[in-house]
Amino acid sequence: MISLDKLIVEFDKGLRTLFAPAPTLRALPGSDLPDAELSAEEKHRTVSLMRVDHCGEICAQALYQGQALTARNADVKAALEQAAWEETEHLNWTETRIKELGGRTSFLNPLWYTGSLAIGALAGALGDKWNLGFLAETERQVEQHLENHLGRLPQQDEKSRAILEQMKSDEARHADTALQHGGAPLPLPLKGMMRLSSKIMTKTVYWI
Repeated sequence: MISLDKLIVEFDKGLRTLFAPAPTLRALPGSDLPDAELSAEEKHRTVSLMRVDHCGEICAQALYQGQALTARNADVKAALEQAAWEETEHLNWTETRIKELGGRTSFLNPLWYTGSLAIGALAGALGDKWNLGFLAETERQVEQHLENHLGRLPQQDEKSRAILEQMKSDEARHADTALQHGGAPLPLPLKGMMRLSSKIMTKTVYWI
């Protein structure tokens, strides 16, 4: 049974995720690199891609919070909380870059956060094996998604590239950690549903 105190803490985390500046301990990747000359179209494309990546990190925060809320094993909870902290840093980095380029984050973040929190809590309730398997698959798909965005960035935009490269490295490590803690491979139909949901999110958030 989840205590009221725990629910209040998680509600507070949600508000902070959506409306407060995200903290980071690590320096912004690429902060020492010079600004590249970007056309208006290139800036728009980069901001749109970064907005999708920022929303993805909002979803990741919600997934981790939902999973940690219902996870049974203390080691699993600790692994989820460490990964969630690094996803918080990703939020900071993507939002910072969006602002540097004069853009904005997605208006749909609260909607995607709420849905992801519910999915995370359900995954956690199914047991740590499936919880971690869901986490590993999520991170693998995010890693592929970031690889796609790296290929779509303007070639000269090394600042944005440095951010996505570090995020991609972190996501791969999160997936490996989930498997090392006993995550089970997900059935193919479920993987397909996750990819479809991700595609809907990326298509809408790119513009909104």
